[in-house]
Amino acid sequence: MDFRKYFLPGAFVVCLGAVLGGCDPGQGSLDEKKEPHFILGENRVNAMDYQGAVEAFEQSLEVNPHSAAAHFELACLFDEKISDPAAAIYHYQQYLKLEPNAENAEVVTARITTCKQQLAADVMSMPSAPVVQQELEKLTDQNHQLQDQVDALKKWNAYYADQLAVRSNSIPAPNYPAAQPVQNPVQPAQIVSTPSPNSNANHPVNPAAPRTHTVASGETEAAIARKFGIKLGALRAANPGVNPNKLHVGQELNIPAS
Repeated sequence: MDFRKYFLPGAFVVCLGAVLGGCDPGQGSLDEKKEPHFILGENRVNAMDYQGAVEAFEQSLEVNPHSAAAHFELACLFDEKISDPAAAIYHYQQYLKLEPNAENAEVVTARITTCKQQLAADVMSMPSAPVVQQELEKLTDQNHQLQDQVDALKKWNAYYADQLAVRSNSIPAPNYPAAQPVQNPVQPAQIVSTPSPNSNANHPVNPAAPRTHTVASGETEAAIARKFGIKLGALRAANPGVNPNKLHVGQELNIPAS
């Protein structure tokens, strides 16, 4: 609907009062539409150059910031042609502020309400907070899994370094908790294959070799962990390169010590 037909039918009365009061008639509200930029804006509306019309009416407001007519034209453009409800609300409100007794005030107020409803609908279409929260929790869980894998690798590297020190410098090995086996080009059997110079030849260091499990059809990480009596986090730490959501039949998994 084109609301410009409601614009200021009583403008002539206002202008006449200004003339009788001794004011310059060129400054009356009726002359707002005679401002060159305003006329240019109307011509661009007729030519369906709506963005150009907006620029012309905004220039008209720069010349006359109190032009209710320019505010009304801009409000109609943003409401009907360019679909910017926030801008439409602003210009409708400025129009009513400058012309509080306008005969189309009721219609303009109704359009303001409609534009506010459109803004609310646009906000409701944004992603809901629960969806964002679920994504955040998912990312947090993945971060914890990665941190567990990093911690397991750090423990294995410390264990490996101390075993090398025992072999090369005859330093007694510290009492570390059982290291979680991870995928590493150097296998534990290689680390302890040569006995320490000061160790008893009849009692070589021989930690248990890591176990492996071949994934069968329908198995999940949780089911495998229960099968071997280990924690799910320990199983994941022992297999840092494995995606728990993409297990496939025949895949080899390292099984850590209980």
